[in-house]
Amino acid sequence: MPTEKATRRLAAMLLFGGSMHFLAPDWFDKIIPSGLPGRTRTYTYLSGATALAIGAGLTTAGTRRPAAMAATAFLIGVMPAKIKLTRDWLHSDKPRWVKALGVVQLAWQVPLIVDAIKAGSDRP
Repeated sequence: MPTEKATRRLAAMLLFGGSMHFLAPDWFDKIIPSGLPGRTRTYTYLSGATALAIGAGLTTAGTRRPAAMAATAFLIGVMPAKIKLTRDWLHSDKPRWVKALGVVQLAWQVPLIVDAIKAGSDRP
């Protein structure tokens, strides 16, 4: 079932990405937009914990629908960080292929959001 595939793909991405926030927090600290109150690391950890919670919620039929709604909001909410990453990489001396990856990771948000919406329409 395509919806089940989308849900699994999204859950795996969120669980992996959420884990990486704790395993390599320095990388994520760099993409937190400036001007936010508080410590950058706090946003990194909160974002990682949120991704882990949503990913876990997507793996269980009873919590899939609310987790999918949360995933949609979360993926939209992290867009400023994705835009900052893309902008930083495009204006850097990184190789062209890395700059292209920056654009791809930003564009990839759209299918992820679509997957989140599909996951919410899947009835347990």
